[in-house]
Amino acid sequence: MKNKNIGIDLTEGNVFKTLIAFALPILLGNVFQQLYGFVDSMVVGRVLGENTLAAVGSSFGISGIILAVAMGITIGIGIIISKMYGEGNKEKIQSAVDTGLWVVVLLGVFITIFGIIKCNAFLKIFNVPMEIWNEAGSYLKITFIGVLPVFIYNACSNFLRGIGDSKTPLILLIIAALMNVVLDILFVAVFQWGVEGAAIATVVSQFFAFFACLYYVNKYNSYFKIRLKNAYFNFDIFKTGMTIGIPATLQQLFISLGSSVLQILINGFGPIYISGYTAASKIDGFATMPAVNIGRAMSNYVAQNEGANKPDRVKKGIQAACILLAVVSVFISFNIYLFADKFILAFCDSDDVVKAGVEYLYIVSAFYIIFSFMHILNGILLGNGKSHISMISTIVSFCLLQVPTAYFLSKSIGVIGIWIAAPVGWVGGFFIRLICYKNIQKRIGRFPGGQK
Repeated sequence: MKNKNIGIDLTEGNVFKTLIAFALPILLGNVFQQLYGFVDSMVVGRVLGENTLAAVGSSFGISGIILAVAMGITIGIGIIISKMYGEGNKEKIQSAVDTGLWVVVLLGVFITIFGIIKCNAFLKIFNVPMEIWNEAGSYLKITFIGVLPVFIYNACSNFLRGIGDSKTPLILLIIAALMNVVLDILFVAVFQWGVEGAAIATVVSQFFAFFACLYYVNKYNSYFKIRLKNAYFNFDIFKTGMTIGIPATLQQLFISLGSSVLQILINGFGPIYISGYTAASKIDGFATMPAVNIGRAMSNYVAQNEGANKPDRVKKGIQAACILLAVVSVFISFNIYLFADKFILAFCDSDDVVKAGVEYLYIVSAFYIIFSFMHILNGILLGNGKSHISMISTIVSFCLLQVPTAYFLSKSIGVIGIWIAAPVGWVGGFFIRLICYKNIQKRIGRFPGGQK
């Protein structure tokens, strides 16, 4: 069967156009992935009120940790696939996919079972207020059911991006996100199933994305198949993949754990600030998506060109990414400043909630350009196989700068100290990565285990 799923060759063509053509579907796909939580929050806040919105928002820190593991665990395998694709070593791609799938399936099953059993313990750790405890617990238990499909879908997306195909995950996510919107309205507003309805809508949509991805890849993709029967576990690929993937996973995990600490601090200020932060963080998530996803695209771009031994093309790609994100981040910051209150009003019309959310957005949006450059550097380090440097940078900037700053400032000047802490972490993270990049800049083109 001929391959109908031909990806973009990142080693050829106009650098700017190639990078945009590859990154844009990743960006749009994550926009629609964010819609899961966005629509849940908006429908719940508008239909069920600010306390229920706080219940949903208080569990996002836990969900974020799960998603971080799902995304991080297969990054290493995806980068190896990019390198194999760039080298023209396509016969080993299936072995890399098989190995990655064994890891995500076993880990996904474990987290599902453990999460459901320990749900109440998580709520206690996250300092969830007692007035929203029951609703938060119901929402969280149902969302744990969707862990395995989320893991496999994210793995499949990373594998497809490894061969340059960023469009298939986009199409599937668009359909799943639209399904989530319809089911949210149906279950919450029409059937009046409450917070459980929002969680069920999300899980059903996640299962759809998983099954649709499974069907599409196995029918149309000739580079690899999604299978467990006869899947070969390659220990060498696993070891190399984990050399990149474990630091990348830990990096995502530390970000989520740090975010969880921030969520715990915010929870201590009560439902109004929880609701304000929940709404504002959804807007912030959309605003920072171009940076996150261009950075993610850069890791595949760098890896493919490293495999093809084209270091000059890597440098041109870095320049193109910096120009693109400089323009985009300034444009987004300007619009956030103008329309922050309108964005928060989409979730809740409480004056206090709007005030809290706007305050957060005003502070962080001024630093989006720094955030953007930080993620470009992060993608370069990952694509060059230096995921341990990226991980260390994250631990230092997020866990040793942002979280402590949030803790101490929140004690002295209140919740605004938590808002200020985010840019502190971004600035620190940018300079740490910049120093590391300068140290490896002359060695661009040397992938671990590749051509020297």
